[in-house]
Amino acid sequence: MSAALELACQAAGEWIRGLDTRPVGATAALPELRRSFGGPLPAHGLSAEEVVRTLARDAAPGMHGNAGGRFFAWVFGGGLESALAADWLVATWDQNAALYSASPASAVIEEIAGEWIKELLDLPRDASFAFTSGCQMAHVTGLAAARFGLLERAGWNVEDDGLFGAPAIRVLTSDQRHVTIDRAVRFLGIGRNALEMLQTDEDGRVPAAALDRALSSDSRPTVLVLNAADLNIGACDPFKELIPLAHSANAWVHIDGAFGLFARASRTYRDRLDGVELADSWATDAHKWLNVPFDCGIAIIRDRTAHRAAMTSSASYVAPTSTARDQSDWNPEYSRRARGIPVYAALRELGRSGVEALVDRCCMHCADIVDGIGELPGAQILARPTLNQGLVRFGRPGASPEENDAFTDETIRRINETGEAFFSSTTWRNRRAMRVSVVNARTTESDVRRAIAAATSVLLRNFDESVANRASNRDSNG
Repeated sequence: MSAALELACQAAGEWIRGLDTRPVGATAALPELRRSFGGPLPAHGLSAEEVVRTLARDAAPGMHGNAGGRFFAWVFGGGLESALAADWLVATWDQNAALYSASPASAVIEEIAGEWIKELLDLPRDASFAFTSGCQMAHVTGLAAARFGLLERAGWNVEDDGLFGAPAIRVLTSDQRHVTIDRAVRFLGIGRNALEMLQTDEDGRVPAAALDRALSSDSRPTVLVLNAADLNIGACDPFKELIPLAHSANAWVHIDGAFGLFARASRTYRDRLDGVELADSWATDAHKWLNVPFDCGIAIIRDRTAHRAAMTSSASYVAPTSTARDQSDWNPEYSRRARGIPVYAALRELGRSGVEALVDRCCMHCADIVDGIGELPGAQILARPTLNQGLVRFGRPGASPEENDAFTDETIRRINETGEAFFSSTTWRNRRAMRVSVVNARTTESDVRRAIAAATSVLLRNFDESVANRASNRDSNG
């Protein structure tokens, strides 16, 4: 192995071994990072060894430790060792996993991984699938199939004739949708104005009555997008009620299951998603709950014909095969890394029981963090987890809601500054909150205790400062 590769392997090992002891959040500020990496384009190159050495040294302070067990911001998996190692091999092999002829092993491994994913999630075995760059492109893939399928029913071939003059499509979606849905309809030329919000109930779910009213008010081709765990509280829509209702109006049902779809692997939590298998397309991320490295989304589509029609293309220099699966028939890319290989490795390492244990463990840890921090003085639980997402808000007695919004953001910042845990903020029901997200295979009970201890120290310091400020105000007022 070359010296540069040896150095990269050494730096990777040091990074992983240090996850439990380094601050979770990045410590380098923007000016420092720009000084480290900026300057004019070098006139002459360096040795590969020197490039790797300085890159590993200078980048580390600007990297979050999100692969470790104390990162609870956003929905980032930690990277299983088998999946990480497989990803290294993918980069080393450097295959273009677009066609069987371009990389036979990649095509077959991805084919098997896709079948295993459908089995794990208990989705239709005859559905087609695609490994995309993330859930954003999984949405684009699923909704492109929806666009083709709906317009074909209306007598319009969107792949040949485009959207000019086509029947307008509307997209019914939850008011708790993820922004990637908005981007997907923009990318597909459907447009943001096609989105119609369905007001959710106090549990964050779309009521059947709201959907019924929307379906009966308009006869245009319709896509319904439902949540298999929304990003703030992990709410899952009532699929058994909503999907048959949508299908009775000839709507296409697409599921945003970026992380929540993997709850289907758990006997404890799969009832939250009862009926989700009735949908027409599903989007999820393997780099979330399955803990493979970025970037890896998954689209699954019931109508194979619509899926293939929306994605496939041909050229004289391309060598398609009639016997093996060509990934480019199902994906929006021609040049792509073999994303299915880390998924295959993760499923081989965990097996069905391991994925179930991972889901159950994350849900338990999330509940423990929310409950532990929520019972502290100055903290309030806004949403206790039903899966692996929960919300906590911070406040001072007598403060206005707006002041407690600012206090919540400040408290999160202070917790993150301890280096013991890292959380993100969000706005839910017009109020700021700390979002607790647990999808990391590395998170342990010790990590949970450290996170609660960090929040405790910050809230106690806030209390002491508040007492001191009140005393100072009394003294100044005589």
